[in-house]
Amino acid sequence: MSSASRSSYHPNRRVGSVQSIQDDRRPTRVASRARAPTVSYDDAYSFALRIAFLRYLLQPRKKRKEYVSNPKPPPRAHTHTSSMSELMKELVPSGSASMKLPSGFSKALERRMSGVLQGIEKLPGYSDAAVKRTFAEAYTAFTAKDFQKSIEKDRKVEPLVLIFYSSATKAQGRGKPAEDHSWKLLVDRHLAMFIRLLSSILRDKGDAELVFRLNTLEKKLLSNDQNLYLDTGQEDHSYVEVEIPLSYEIKDMPMVLLVAKIFGVTNSQVQADIDRNMSSWTEEAALKDYKAYQFRLSAGMAGTIRKQDFDLDEAFEEWRRQEGPCLAKIFAEILSIRPDLKSGPSMYDDQAYAELSRMLSSSESPITSFDPSSSYGSLSLEETASIRSVDEPSYTFIPTDPRSVYKVILQYVLSYDQLHSDTSSSPLSEETTGLLIELAVRWRIPQFSRYVAFVEVAVRKFLDQELSPEQLYNCLDLVKEPLPEPKNPPPIQMYTSSLRDIEPSRWTMVDFASYQQSLKELHDALLRDLFNLLMRCYELKPPTIGVVMALLMDHVYTDAVFSQRPEDEAEFTQQLENGLRQQAANVYREYLDANIPRSQQDWDFGHVVNLGKAVVSLAERIKKRYRKSPEIMGVSPYKVVVETTLPSFEEDCHEIIKRVLATADERGVEIALDDGFELYRELVEIRTIHVGSLPGKPFAFHIEGLLEGFVWRWIKNAEDKVIGYVENAIKHDPFNVRTRNPDDIPTDEERHSSSIVDMFQLFTQTAEQLSRLQWADEVHLARFMTAISKVFAAGIGRYCEIVEQQFAKEMDRQTAQEVAAASKTTQERLFQYAKDAWNTKEKIEPFQFYPQSFVKFNNIEWAMQELDKLEKIMTVDRWAEILRRVDGPKQLSRKPAYYVFTVKVVEGEELKACDPGGTSDPYVVLCDEYQKRLAKTRVIPRTLNPRWDESVDITVSGPLNIIATIWDYDMFGDHDFVGRTSLKLDPVHFSDYLPREFWLDLDTQGRLLIRVSMEGERDDIQFHFGKAFRHLKRTERDMVRKVTSKLSMHINTSLSHEALRGLLSKGITASMASLWKKRQSTAPTVTPAEVENALRPLFTYFDENFAIMKQTLTDATMMAVMTRLWKEVLIAIENLLVPPLSDKPSTQKPLTQAEMDVVYRWLELLFAFFNAKDESGEVLGVPADVLKSPKWHELASLNFFYFDPTETLIRTSERMAAANAERSKQQAQQQMQGSVAAASNNNRLSAPATLGVPSFGPAGAVAFGSLGTIRRGKSIMMSRNLGTMRRAKEEKRKEAQADPSDDMILRILRMRPEAASYLKERQRQKERMAAAQAAAMIVRQSVHQGWNSGPAFGGALYGRNHLPQR
Repeated sequence: MSSASRSSYHPNRRVGSVQSIQDDRRPTRVASRARAPTVSYDDAYSFALRIAFLRYLLQPRKKRKEYVSNPKPPPRAHTHTSSMSELMKELVPSGSASMKLPSGFSKALERRMSGVLQGIEKLPGYSDAAVKRTFAEAYTAFTAKDFQKSIEKDRKVEPLVLIFYSSATKAQGRGKPAEDHSWKLLVDRHLAMFIRLLSSILRDKGDAELVFRLNTLEKKLLSNDQNLYLDTGQEDHSYVEVEIPLSYEIKDMPMVLLVAKIFGVTNSQVQADIDRNMSSWTEEAALKDYKAYQFRLSAGMAGTIRKQDFDLDEAFEEWRRQEGPCLAKIFAEILSIRPDLKSGPSMYDDQAYAELSRMLSSSESPITSFDPSSSYGSLSLEETASIRSVDEPSYTFIPTDPRSVYKVILQYVLSYDQLHSDTSSSPLSEETTGLLIELAVRWRIPQFSRYVAFVEVAVRKFLDQELSPEQLYNCLDLVKEPLPEPKNPPPIQMYTSSLRDIEPSRWTMVDFASYQQSLKELHDALLRDLFNLLMRCYELKPPTIGVVMALLMDHVYTDAVFSQRPEDEAEFTQQLENGLRQQAANVYREYLDANIPRSQQDWDFGHVVNLGKAVVSLAERIKKRYRKSPEIMGVSPYKVVVETTLPSFEEDCHEIIKRVLATADERGVEIALDDGFELYRELVEIRTIHVGSLPGKPFAFHIEGLLEGFVWRWIKNAEDKVIGYVENAIKHDPFNVRTRNPDDIPTDEERHSSSIVDMFQLFTQTAEQLSRLQWADEVHLARFMTAISKVFAAGIGRYCEIVEQQFAKEMDRQTAQEVAAASKTTQERLFQYAKDAWNTKEKIEPFQFYPQSFVKFNNIEWAMQELDKLEKIMTVDRWAEILRRVDGPKQLSRKPAYYVFTVKVVEGEELKACDPGGTSDPYVVLCDEYQKRLAKTRVIPRTLNPRWDESVDITVSGPLNIIATIWDYDMFGDHDFVGRTSLKLDPVHFSDYLPREFWLDLDTQGRLLIRVSMEGERDDIQFHFGKAFRHLKRTERDMVRKVTSKLSMHINTSLSHEALRGLLSKGITASMASLWKKRQSTAPTVTPAEVENALRPLFTYFDENFAIMKQTLTDATMMAVMTRLWKEVLIAIENLLVPPLSDKPSTQKPLTQAEMDVVYRWLELLFAFFNAKDESGEVLGVPADVLKSPKWHELASLNFFYFDPTETLIRTSERMAAANAERSKQQAQQQMQGSVAAASNNNRLSAPATLGVPSFGPAGAVAFGSLGTIRRGKSIMMSRNLGTMRRAKEEKRKEAQADPSDDMILRILRMRPEAASYLKERQRQKERMAAAQAAAMIVRQSVHQGWNSGPAFGGALYGRNHLPQR
């Protein structure tokens, strides 16, 4: 092969070459060289070819069977093998234990013998008929149950052999004459076949020693038989095994062909090279090489690894000690192929060869048991003397510098595998791995040297860009993973150990230095690659750094051999950070140029949003990309990009937004709300990133302050649209229950209609949309929430107004009877009145309520529940507290722009009678001075002392006169005028915010009691929610009253004085008889059944109406109706017992004891009816705690005082009045002390602004006189949610029970003419007490606020003597 066609391996490397190790203190494997010589291509190819050819020479010789014709042997007296006792001795020698068969062996044997009988046994020779006959006899014996139990228990092979021998003797001797002994040879033959079958089964399962014994026994049995499996008993021919001679053709040399492929040499050239060197590349030359190697190793000469090649002497001694057994394997391998090399006088005299000869001749001892660690030193060959006389080695198969040649061959091998093999799983193929192992074995290269050479070559190829980072990682991974234990390991020390398992102190110094230099060069190259890759990390699709980082972390920094200076690491970190900052700045400039137009007139919010999205997308992309490894070599790409881009973006964004807003103002156009909100969301996201990444640096500008105008515009739009939305929702609502099927019974959730659902969906979506903005400024957000709560209150107020009007129209319609009566003449109507008055037992038909009316009722009740949920969702108290904390006393002292007056029409007294029966059916209409109707009460039938207890809210900005007109309701014709009065609602007169009562005289006769309280209209979220709740609560109350008004007439009829007298007089007959009989002192007694039957029509009427209501009303609204009806019942009972409270005597007569008993029995029956317990005691109606209201307790206590003498009642009243006066005095003192303390601390954050002295006009005096007896309740702030309303109701109940009042006693005294003077005196006493309490209140407010602070409403509201100015 021409050297001109081959070139030495000089690759173009990416870093400087590894410097040669030139240290005299560290001599290399070849002492005469100062640096590693350059290995030529021809040398590498030549030595690789030699080893591949040697592998061919030393391979086990193949054998073939040849046919040999034998002359028929002369007859001989055949005797079969020794007796079975002798065979058993061969199988189980004396002194040795019997070998156990593996578990489950009998089953496997049974299957194999069955296969012999069926002719499917794969081993040859078992198809002969005689063999099958013998095996059939033995199979029968083996399958006996007793024998199987014995075999499974003992698991010994001896019984099997004995039974088979007995079975074979029976099978072959059956039918033979006594003088014929030829069949006995077949017994030995068949037994041998059986033993072969046992060995076949035990080869994978059994013990190696047992298999060896069975093989020995088989050979002994076949001592008279040449070929067991082909000789069928014919004596005229046979087959013998002969070795196949070597062809010396490369087609039979796989490793030689591989070398040819690796080095790119043609087969003909390789064949020529082998033919030319065949005479010198022999087994004998190899034996001489290893003898010389052994001699030089023992003598410490050149040509082997020596002590000076190691840093530690112990490492060299350990290596040399383990080298002996490896050399023994090599010698044994050569001599097993060429046993003729053992011949010769000089060799037989050598003790080492004698031991080797004994090892090879013993078939029972494995080769590895021979250890010629030192004996091979005396192996004598002809060239021994010459080897010892020359210092430099002269090997045939071993190169002068095996490590360098191995590295060069390894380079070619890696290049070859890259082109021709799949290197994804392993960088080396199985064939090339075998070649490298063969080179290491023949050249005695240590395992750690192999690993280090592989690392050197792989790193060099990586630096020369011939290996990718992934391939390099696989290469480095390969040397650090232990190899699997092979069945026949090659003679290499620590072959299965990985590089990390071999301590570096056990390496040669050349390997250590080379490995350390390779790691350093690899580290420098990887850092350069990493820097270049990270400079592109901000690109949309950057290159991956995972493999480079894995190489650094897994194979460089974790390696104990690698070392680095700390200052080098810090320098790289700084350079990397500077480079990343520059790249981040470049990327931001690209985003700025791409998203922001150059002309300022073209700027809009969309450009800022796009720029922000680009910045956020970049930050999120980098954060996600490096979430598992945020820092790379001490630098965080995410932190760098945030620190670089965010401050620049914030400054640019601020200027652009200000310019866009200024341009819009100049042009007089409004920027779309969606654009503003989108911009805000984008800026908030960027600010979140800023706060998380730059905690010490504030954001460049206040986003909320810049963009809050968009939110106010959005709220204003909602305010403008909410009324129209509510009206449209009502317009398109049929107010039907929402069942899935018409026949289904609706649940409570299905008993409200779409309009209320749509309205609250609008409210909820509005609140959620505001929450989704995630407005960061809490003060702004509190004001936004306050504004939308005002919008909600306006929408709810409008809904209540429209629905209540529709409800009233539906409830005030005429019944069928009323329509029919309207068509009758006057005479017919009078006749009908007389008939109705006479026939009181005629059944009263229930009112036919519309289902739509009850659905409206359900809507109001459901709206309160939903509004309460909305109040919790919006965290109303939190925003109110924030604004109170920010605004402080300034907000409280500001004069309200509007005031809310709550006017309650309480009752009328001694009204004019307009009906023929001497009564009226009064109702009140409130109008303002502009004739605008403000409210209308319900009709109270047949009374001159009606009690309405109905309220209305009136919002004013200044004084307003209201006119109250009382009318008498007539079913037919015009309503009659009863009387009129007026009242001025002036905020100045009510500046103390205390409620007042006014007895207003009518212009005809009688008077009207009006209760007035005032609140300042506040821009407070709690106030707006309270206003919305009040709208709903009053609408619900009015609906309940309108429903109950349809039933109250029957209640008043059933629980009237006429009904009571009719029951006790037992009809008209008893009444007529009483005209001529002497008046009895006691009323006639009635039975309990008669008392109960008197209420039966009322109960039936209730049941019929409740059944109609239950079809549509929800449980909650049904409970409200029943509770109100119960209140009507209690009022009717109360009217039976006592007249209303007044300072004038009443014409009503007290009841007798019998009448009292009947009334209280009725009360018990009605209580039980409304409570409605079933047989098990479960309450199905109104709970008892609801029925036992303060009014019920008053009626219950009335029985104790009803029949007391007048003097006793007056003393009791005086005692109660004195106790109440003392309690009021104590409370006033406590409040005074609290006011002084609050004033001293200057901590006035709440309470009314100021208190003025009310006017002392005619009506004012009355109001002032009643001031002390009225508590402030049901304010808007106390109605802001269901919880506050429940607490206020509970407080009212507790106060009613805690403060005993003498009002009931005074009402009893009205029926006592002799107490007229006391009633007037008691009224004046109340007025004096009220005046004193009002004066004390003024003093407390003065101390609390300070006289010099001025009024809270601004301006001088008070003139001289602190009287309010007009």
